[in-house]
Amino acid sequence: ITETIVGFQKDGAFEVTQHKIVGLFIGLLAVHGILNSLATKWLARMTSSFVFVNVGATIIIIIVMLAMTPRSEMHPPNYVFGSAGIVNEAGGWPTGIAFLFGLLSVQWTMTDYDATAHISEEVQRAAYAAPSAIFVAVVGTGLIGWLLNIVMVLCSGPLADLPGPSGMSFFQIMFLRIGKTGTLILWVFVCFTAFAVVQTALQATARTLYAISRDNGLPDRGVFGTVNARTKTPLYAVWMITFICVLPGLLDLASPIAANAIFALTTVALDLSYIVPIACRRIFRNHPDVHFQPGPFYMPGAIGWIANSICVTWTLFIAVILCFPTYLPTTAQTMNYASVIFGGVLTLALTWYILDAHKYYKGPQGNIGRHLGDNALSNESSDRDVVRVIADEDEKPKVDEK
Repeated sequence: ITETIVGFQKDGAFEVTQHKIVGLFIGLLAVHGILNSLATKWLARMTSSFVFVNVGATIIIIIVMLAMTPRSEMHPPNYVFGSAGIVNEAGGWPTGIAFLFGLLSVQWTMTDYDATAHISEEVQRAAYAAPSAIFVAVVGTGLIGWLLNIVMVLCSGPLADLPGPSGMSFFQIMFLRIGKTGTLILWVFVCFTAFAVVQTALQATARTLYAISRDNGLPDRGVFGTVNARTKTPLYAVWMITFICVLPGLLDLASPIAANAIFALTTVALDLSYIVPIACRRIFRNHPDVHFQPGPFYMPGAIGWIANSICVTWTLFIAVILCFPTYLPTTAQTMNYASVIFGGVLTLALTWYILDAHKYYKGPQGNIGRHLGDNALSNESSDRDVVRVIADEDEKPKVDEK
C-alpha cells in the first residue's frame, strides 16, 4: 500500500525496490513493537481511535465514489450482482472454482476477528465484552465491507483499465473516479487503517504467545509468560512476536515465492484453529472429564448445533479450496505451497507434543480462582480484573521486574 502511494505521488520517478519495501516493513514492525509495549490503557485508547478511522474512512470512500461517478458510467445490476460481471482469469479452472478463489480476500479480511478474545484478561466484564465485541465486529465489518465492495464494482468502469499501473484495482478505481489529489488524500486513511490492523493483530498474537508460555506450552521456562510490572503487558512476548514477523520479510529478499506461501498460509491456519475448540465442544460433550459451563453469551439447543455445524463444515470446505493453486497450468511460481507448509508445521508440532510436550502441557489453565478463591468464580467481581499476574505453584507472582 505504501509502495503504491509513494510511487504514484512521484509519478513513477521514485524507484521502489524490494530492499526498500523490506526495510520499510521492518521499520513499521519496530514501531508496532514499541506501541504494543505501552500500558494497556494506552493500547485501549489507540484501538478506540482505530475504529473511528476505519469506519469513517470506509463511509467517506463510499459516499465520494458514488458522488464522483456519473450515473451513465455505473455498471448495471446484472453486472454487479449477476453473471455478467464474472470473468474467469484462473487459467483452466472452471468458473465456479475461480469464483471460490475470489473468497480468499474475504477470508483474509475476516481473519483475526477473535482478537478481542486474546486480550480478554485485560478488559472489564470479559465474559460479556469479549463475545459481544466479536459479534459486533463480524456483523459490522461484514455489512460495511459488503457495501464497499458493491460500490467499488458499481463504479469500477471498464475491466481493461484494471488493475492499472499501480497493480491495485482498488486504488486504480479511486484514481479513475476521484483523481490524483483526492485519491492520495483518502489513501492516507487506507494506509492508517492497514497500520491499525497490524497493530491490533500483533497485540493479539503477543497475548497468544504469552498464554501458551504461561500454560507451559513452550520450552521457554515461562519467560514469555511473564508480565512487566510497570506496563502490565507481556513485553517479552511482544518483542518475540515482532522478531518472528520480521523473518518472512527477510525471506522475501531471498525467495518471494516462499514468503508468499507463508502469507497464504495465514488464512487457512487461523481459520482451522478456530474450529478446533468448537468441534471438541461437540465431540467430547459427554466425556467424564468435561464440565462445560455455558457463559452469558451462549446459543442453546438446536441453534447452537446448527451454528457450530455450519461453522465447521464451511471452514473445512474453504480451507481446502484456498490450498489449491489459483492458476492452471501449475508451475513452481504459481503453485500454492500453503498446504505443504501447513502439513509440515502440523507434523512437527504433533511430533513435539507426543515426544515431550505432553509431559508438562495440560491445556489452557484458569487463573481467576488462584487469586480470588473458588467462591469468587460465581461473584461478578471476577470480571473486573484488568490483568492477572500468573502465580506459580507456590502462589508467588511471576513478574518481570526489568
